[in-house]
Amino acid sequence: MDIFKLFYDNRNEEQAEPMAKYMKNLFPFLGLKKPERGALSKDFFNKRKKDSEIDWDFIFKCYHMSEREFQYLAIDYMEKVINLFVPDDMDNIEKLLITKSWWDSVDAINKIVGHIAMKYPEVKEDVILQWIESDNIWLNRISIIFQLRYKENTDTSFLSKAILQNSQTGEFFIDKAIGWALREYSKTDRDWVKNFIESHYLSKLSIREGSKYI
Repeated sequence: MDIFKLFYDNRNEEQAEPMAKYMKNLFPFLGLKKPERGALSKDFFNKRKKDSEIDWDFIFKCYHMSEREFQYLAIDYMEKVINLFVPDDMDNIEKLLITKSWWDSVDAINKIVGHIAMKYPEVKEDVILQWIESDNIWLNRISIIFQLRYKENTDTSFLSKAILQNSQTGEFFIDKAIGWALREYSKTDRDWVKNFIESHYLSKLSIREGSKYI
């Protein structure tokens, strides 16, 4: 099956324009919304989810395609084979995070990073620790939010370091990530988050987001 041709054959110009506009016209779109992409790729993924190793050639081919739906296709594939990822894959994942970066792709890949770091704790110290001090805001963002689903397994020392290193950037996507991480963890430990917010200088956005459940 040529999944690329299938996507092109079903493009919808009427939907493409508003979809591109929603993403600040940073990327061209085919006009395929998530339910349509899911239907078109169902048979493809039924076969590919049986892969015994990650097809990085396919993933990078998707990332080299112009239309945004192909980056979504790559990430959907990654989710299908999520249990195949090992620490050695983190270099390639970093390449994806800093390529054609925007919140939609970065936050989707974040789920995969969180899964890998939970399964292989050394990834946190060997890789994500470096992202805290990166010059790339999207790597900073991942270092703050990769533990979103960790609940009681959250490493609060690591979270604190990631937040405090980036709390004065004035960057919207960083401040939003800080608030998101704090808000999510407050569902597990309300007192820790309340104390953290009261003890450190954070942006108004981070405080507003982080305080939602306290």
